[in-house]
Amino acid sequence: MRKLVFLAILALSAPAAAQQMGAPMPAVVVAAVESGDLANTVSFNGRLKADQAVDLRARVSGTLREMRFAPGDTVAAGDVLFVLDSDLARLERDRIAQLVARETAAQAQLDQAQASLRRSEGEVLRLQAGVDRATLNLAYAEVVAPFAGRVGAPSVDVGAFVGPETGALARLIKLDPIHVEFSVSTAVLRSYWAARAVGTAGAVGSVTLGLADGRTHTGVGMIDFVDAAVNANTDSVALRARFDNPNGTLLDGELVRVGLRTTPPQPVLHIPQRAVLRDIQGAFVLVVDAQGRVAQQRVDVARIQDGRAVISEGLTEGMRVITEGANKARPGMQVDAALEGGL
Repeated sequence: MRKLVFLAILALSAPAAAQQMGAPMPAVVVAAVESGDLANTVSFNGRLKADQAVDLRARVSGTLREMRFAPGDTVAAGDVLFVLDSDLARLERDRIAQLVARETAAQAQLDQAQASLRRSEGEVLRLQAGVDRATLNLAYAEVVAPFAGRVGAPSVDVGAFVGPETGALARLIKLDPIHVEFSVSTAVLRSYWAARAVGTAGAVGSVTLGLADGRTHTGVGMIDFVDAAVNANTDSVALRARFDNPNGTLLDGELVRVGLRTTPPQPVLHIPQRAVLRDIQGAFVLVVDAQGRVAQQRVDVARIQDGRAVISEGLTEGMRVITEGANKARPGMQVDAALEGGL
């Protein structure tokens, strides 16, 4: 037993002894304890979904003569995007129109016989329908944007023969505004409703978007849909929030991290989450004083928020905690501390 105690003391004193012998101090990274406003936010995975998206198709057959956009262009509603060769459609319309004009001679003899009347009337109606159909085909020679949005890459080239059987010529997507769809547990939803009831949360401004590069989208989201049914398999409810997207920086189908705020921002002490260590006694941090000396400090963690640990007890603003290199530091040891992200 005495031997084990001696070895433990030796292990703890070894770093200090090494420093006394001129060994370099361990290098660590520290972050200052900050005081700032943080709201209570719960995070979920979500996916962006455009309000409108359509495949642009040719409704008549013909040779693609013009393509009046570049891939990725933003277009307005009514803009002509594709132009098919309309000569054949125009010739067909004019031909049938001439037939209708010639049929007027038959109408002058309608009083000759009732049977002739019925036959002539039917022929006139048939030919007039042909004119209408040919005129419609002529209009379909232009493919226009049904709404404002961004056009994707075309699937055909100018000069290709296209028609209804060709499939999508390109895809048009409306990106402004855009929605994010996500699911929350019923417990979280009820907490959010309770916060709205007392005015600490609202439909507007309670939703944030975390992007793939780690940044938070600057826009403010507005919840505009809550499903009326609970998913029995996950005990969750589908929600949707609307975001303005005038520059088109949010993309259809993009995976995002959705934050749902249930309380307003409040002043709290917080540190990087990675600075918090744990043992059988609970949570603690390694604090470095102005002389570079390390000390262990027990803390109470109220919650984790966006990678930050909210500290309710144990630290004061301005103290420095180790965020990198804690495995090289021991209480009582002197370290070479560099401030995280600073000078």
